[in-house]
Amino acid sequence: MPDTKGQRVIAVEEHFATARFWERTADQPALPGEDAERVYSRSFIANEFISRRLTDLRTRLEEMDRTGVDVSVLSLNPPGVQLWSDTAMATSLAREMNDVLADMVAGNPTRFAALAAVAPQDPEAAAEEIRRATGTLGFGGVLIGSHTGGRYLDEPESEPILAAIEETGSTLYLHPRMPSPQMLDPFNPYGLQQAIWGFQAEAATHAMRLILSGAFDRHPDLRMVLGHLGEGIPYWLWRTDNLHAKTYAWARDVLNMVRLELKPSEYFQRNVWITTSGMFDHDALDYCLAKVGAERVLFAVDYPYEDSDVATRFLAEANLDDEQRAAISHRNAERLFRVPPAA
Repeated sequence: MPDTKGQRVIAVEEHFATARFWERTADQPALPGEDAERVYSRSFIANEFISRRLTDLRTRLEEMDRTGVDVSVLSLNPPGVQLWSDTAMATSLAREMNDVLADMVAGNPTRFAALAAVAPQDPEAAAEEIRRATGTLGFGGVLIGSHTGGRYLDEPESEPILAAIEETGSTLYLHPRMPSPQMLDPFNPYGLQQAIWGFQAEAATHAMRLILSGAFDRHPDLRMVLGHLGEGIPYWLWRTDNLHAKTYAWARDVLNMVRLELKPSEYFQRNVWITTSGMFDHDALDYCLAKVGAERVLFAVDYPYEDSDVATRFLAEANLDDEQRAAISHRNAERLFRVPPAA
């Protein structure tokens, strides 16, 4: 087990599925343009290594014990219920999976916490499920797999979802998925549509839509988390500020731009947190720490798609002082995702 300097370790992007989930979605039609991701996401059923780690709690707990992960914040395997064209089915399945997850947490309250699944296909129902999951069920937030059928959370119909997250004081984890049907074609060759590149491009685009749309002016207390050390956005903050100011002055009407109260980077540093999931690069972490500070970085593995050994060793070997290490390893997660402090 890597030496994590005696700090509690909470991993916040850790996925699960159930046999019931796979069964209920076996014959469900996907939304238009989503068949590629439907095939991809279901390919993991036949992958014994992945499927066992998604569905078997004993295997998960054994790996957590072996690698030094004290708590996993669990979420339904993305894109959750967002693929399905039957909105009523997607909504009921999200509720069912949240109940299953609540039972998993109740059975292992010192090892697991939870993020809700919702069906943005029905924004009002999704908002109600956010209220139920973060209220009655005690979850710390909601994980949404970027777009839903090519629709984004900055669009007017999604306002109930953002309002419910802000109102409940919970946290949005905006997770990547394949690029939306409108932008998928250039990503199709060479595996680009997957986590190699397309996932990051999709999630970063979604996050920038939220920032540039004024969503964080309308919802100043909305908290959003991005994985993979911010999906590349920290490296673009200076350029984003520079070009946003110039472009707004020169061509705001032509480009349908929105007047913002703050610089884009200021929303990122006020409303956005980032995690280490699947980005175990010390140079990249050092840059992000300089850019946003340890108080905005959380530890994550991206289980079962990344190796927990590699992730916890990366955390143990990171050049952090005691305060930074405590913030990244557990304190930020306790605050953002309502993980009870260690006894």
